Amino acid sequence: TTLFRSQQCVPGPGPRASPPAMPEPQNVDKKAEAPAAKDAPGGDVAADDVPTDARAELIGLFIEKPPNVMVEVGKDISLTAQVDASQLPAKPTVKWFKGKWLELGIKSGARFQFKESFDKDKKIYTYELKVNKATTADAGGYRCEVTSKDKCDSCSFNIDVEAPAAPADNILQAFKRTGDAKSEDAGELDFSALLKKREEKKKAEEGGIEGIPPDIWEMLKGAKPSEYERIAFQYGVTDLRGMLKRLKKVKVEIKKSDAFTKRLESCYQVDKGQKIKLMVEVSNPDLPVKWLKNGTEIRPSAKYIFENVGLKRILTINKSNLSDDAAYECVAGDDRCITEVFVKEPPVTVTKPLDDQQVFVGEKVELEVEVSEEGAQVMWMKDGVELTREETFKYRFKKDGKKHILIINEASLEDTGRYKVLTNGGQCEAELVVEEKQLEVIQDIADLTVKAAEQAVFKCEVSDEKVTGKWLKNGVEIRPSKRITMTHKGRIHKLVIDDVRPEDEADYTFVPDGFALYLSAKLNFLEVKVDFVPRQEPPKIHLDCQAGTHTNTIVVVAGNKLRLDVPITGEPAPTVSWLKGNVPFTDIEGRVRVDLRKELSSFVIEGAIRADEGNYEIIVTNPVGEDKATLIIKVVDVPDPPESVRITSVGEDWANVVWDPPKYDGGQPVTGYLIERKKKGSQRWMKMNFEVYNNTTYESTKMIEGVMYEIRVFAVNKIGISQQGQTSKPFMPIAPTSEPQHITVEDVTDTTCTLKWRPPDRIGAGGIDGYLIEYCVEGSDEWVVANEELVERCGYTVKGLPTGKKVTFRVRTVNIAGKSEPAVLTQPVTIREIVQQPKIRLPRQLRQTYIKKVGEQVNLLIPFQGKPRPQVKWTKEGKELDPKQISVRTSECDTILFIRSAERSHSGKYELSVQIEGMQDVANINIRIVEKPGPAQAVTVKDVWGFNALLEWQPPKDNGNSEITGYTIQKADKKTMEWFTVYEHNRLTRCTISDLIMGNEYYFRVYSENVCGLSEKPGVSKNTAYIQKTGLVYKPQDFHEHDFSMAPKFLTPLVDRVVVAGYTTALNCAVRGHPKPKVVWMKNKMEIRDDPKFLMKHNQGVLTLNIRKPSPFDGGTYTCKAYNPHGEAEVDCKLEVRVPQ
Repeated sequence: TTLFRSQQCVPGPGPRASPPAMPEPQNVDKKAEAPAAKDAPGGDVAADDVPTDARAELIGLFIEKPPNVMVEVGKDISLTAQVDASQLPAKPTVKWFKGKWLELGIKSGARFQFKESFDKDKKIYTYELKVNKATTADAGGYRCEVTSKDKCDSCSFNIDVEAPAAPADNILQAFKRTGDAKSEDAGELDFSALLKKREEKKKAEEGGIEGIPPDIWEMLKGAKPSEYERIAFQYGVTDLRGMLKRLKKVKVEIKKSDAFTKRLESCYQVDKGQKIKLMVEVSNPDLPVKWLKNGTEIRPSAKYIFENVGLKRILTINKSNLSDDAAYECVAGDDRCITEVFVKEPPVTVTKPLDDQQVFVGEKVELEVEVSEEGAQVMWMKDGVELTREETFKYRFKKDGKKHILIINEASLEDTGRYKVLTNGGQCEAELVVEEKQLEVIQDIADLTVKAAEQAVFKCEVSDEKVTGKWLKNGVEIRPSKRITMTHKGRIHKLVIDDVRPEDEADYTFVPDGFALYLSAKLNFLEVKVDFVPRQEPPKIHLDCQAGTHTNTIVVVAGNKLRLDVPITGEPAPTVSWLKGNVPFTDIEGRVRVDLRKELSSFVIEGAIRADEGNYEIIVTNPVGEDKATLIIKVVDVPDPPESVRITSVGEDWANVVWDPPKYDGGQPVTGYLIERKKKGSQRWMKMNFEVYNNTTYESTKMIEGVMYEIRVFAVNKIGISQQGQTSKPFMPIAPTSEPQHITVEDVTDTTCTLKWRPPDRIGAGGIDGYLIEYCVEGSDEWVVANEELVERCGYTVKGLPTGKKVTFRVRTVNIAGKSEPAVLTQPVTIREIVQQPKIRLPRQLRQTYIKKVGEQVNLLIPFQGKPRPQVKWTKEGKELDPKQISVRTSECDTILFIRSAERSHSGKYELSVQIEGMQDVANINIRIVEKPGPAQAVTVKDVWGFNALLEWQPPKDNGNSEITGYTIQKADKKTMEWFTVYEHNRLTRCTISDLIMGNEYYFRVYSENVCGLSEKPGVSKNTAYIQKTGLVYKPQDFHEHDFSMAPKFLTPLVDRVVVAGYTTALNCAVRGHPKPKVVWMKNKMEIRDDPKFLMKHNQGVLTLNIRKPSPFDGGTYTCKAYNPHGEAEVDCKLEVRVPQ
């Protein structure tokens, strides 16, 4: 089955040709454009329309380009592109685009399908794009792009989709006669019917332009101008210029839906088998709602559930599948909204991988794999090339639920290779080995000597039960007859000749069909001559013995029948006795027996076994004399299986297997061994050698690293193959890692050396157990192990090194497979102390005053450097620190100052000194411990007039070791004594309180405030403010209104700053003036205006300039200028921006 799938292409690193610009639309009939499109190969854009740079980058990879097509709505579209693979270094990747950027691969599903095939002979890749049931939205410009490493090519084509042609009406029916005449020829012709049709066509043209569907055109008319380009790219509109011209002529009217208050989203995505909900909100709860799928109304069922919740209308789709990938529409009255649902298939994983197989030529092969999903699509590949049914009828693909089977009916040598199965969530592979058939002879034909009228049986046994053959007599094929029969049962072939005659004496040959092999034996005819024998004749045993002795050795294969026919003569008839060793044998029935005949004594063994071996003696006696003969029977058998099969070493894809020879060789020398292996858990054994292997050590190769294997060995002699013996313990091919990378020296002292390195490039399935560090002193060849236990991290300090000597270091990686190659330091290292000047790395936050509240912890970590280890000393204003109050802890590279509970007395200037011999570095740290301030002093009501009161006070005696940032003023009626806040964050030591109630008497209290917050207690006014009632005679005192006008005056100036580049900083100052002055910030005498890097704030006289992430360019002189009608003032500071080293 051809596999359809979405194209997932990754463009190569080479230059990529930009898509040719689409030509502007012209008012030309589409039917007239179609023939013109066919004239150009593939419907590509003319070369003059492509930019010169783009043409230079394009490489002609296309053999056949997709043509321009024009179809009707609802018809299928099929486009084909062919790519020449002979000039490509790797398999090309293809992407299909609509418009400029909309990739069609993300829409792969029921409507958009992609097909890929490869012709091995012609080396041509064929790619097909299939669009099912075309809609008007599919019309537009398309692009096909192919890439392969540094080569690329692309071509463009158009798809026009027209509405189906209406049935042709009789045009004469459109002509009407005016008047009341009954005759058809009377009256004048009326063309109004045709005019109406043209008017409808004109209206239809006004509703949309060529290539833009009406629904998208309505969307464009209701959208903002900033969204035109996004909508055009989303829906594949390529004629942007024509679209914008038409939109300018149309008055945009945003139609607000009367039926829907909330519409469907443009699209939804759901995983296969999951549930999805489509929801809209309607304005009228009584309005009926219909749901449609691809234009067909949906009926409620177990799969489709309709819900009405208030104004919400919900469609629930249960257990979604690929058939639910469609366009959905919700209709409410005359209004409707449309969406599209994409069903995403879950990744298909391989649950049972392929097994390696080994077959012979002509046998049937079935490669079976099991995946996680039924009906899933899989791709079969052989040696990296996809297998399809179109290429050859040799392969047959079968699906059985979750199982996928590749069937090869008759395997050939060309089918040998690695087969791979790919899914969208995994892959697996296996090796198929096809070998020529080799026939083994288990039992050869033996020569026969037969007397007249007896039966001659030729028997042989081969390794294959299916092998047939021919019997030849002196080279001529034998035909069966009443006297001659030929049988084939299992692996045994027999030729039986009854009633042997002298003419049957000949050479008989068995030739297996299909093999260059033959077995032959000779039939000897024994004539019996009858002579006159005296009545008195001593007994005699007639055996063909060598050297004139009655001793003969007979070899029989274990399991075969042995019949010893010993001719005997003598008059009178002699008495026969058989002995095995010195024990007489008289059984005439059973597996081993003696058959007595006239002039013949037979010793029969049915199914010879190893215990039947020995010396057998026959003694014949009569009154005249006695005769003896010794027969030595030797039983030969297949050998015992080899012993102690074990794995001695493994590598990345190989393993060495060793075994001991069998204890019993079967009576015949062992000619070699056969080795087989399999993956653990599999039932299929694969042969490693087809010719017998003579040694007892074998290297098995072409294995997969990280997979468990088992190996077994068979012994072979002339009789056959031994039984299955001991199987090796499961083992895994694992190779040592490559050597560690980038070994460097980090630190050296007078007796130690610290090394660092990076992990090896290739680790493999064995992982890393640790690292082994070795060193060699100059002048010696001995490498000393530095670490007794393996080091897991990529760094180690070698200790106990000789001072002043040059030492070479090397590092090895160790895992289950052994040690890797060493990574050797390029140059020897001299073991001596390296002097480094002391330097304090003061953190940025400690370069300014460090502020903490009373009771909080103070924990200062200050790193430093220097070798040898420097002496660190802390002092406070020239005095030693009290260890009972302040703790100091120092290591080789940093020092920590710790105060568990800060107090005011801990404030001050701390000095840190780091000293090595005569070199020293000093850092100063200012620490300020703050707390809440005391209450305001001398709170007094200075004056009362109308509904106002003037309140003045003095700053608190204790400011909490921090600047007073403001005051909070509260008032309370003398009758209720309920306090209400009047002012917060008041910076002055006076204020005017207004809106007091007539006839009431008021108390006032003032809280002081700093960075820690408000004071614990307030300062309460000593006197009260009484607001007199109306009607009382009030004699105002002579009062001269105070003139608060004053020129701007800076209370807190700018301070020079040194900051670190990249960290946001702020410049602060405070100004006073009345009326409120205007403020201007300047840098190097140039006013700072609307620059997003600077943020200026003004809050109750506090001026702040925030500088966001300053750079060295932002350094300079900053000036703050304040002015009002009474004058002006300015302050400046210097800002230095340093780049961290």
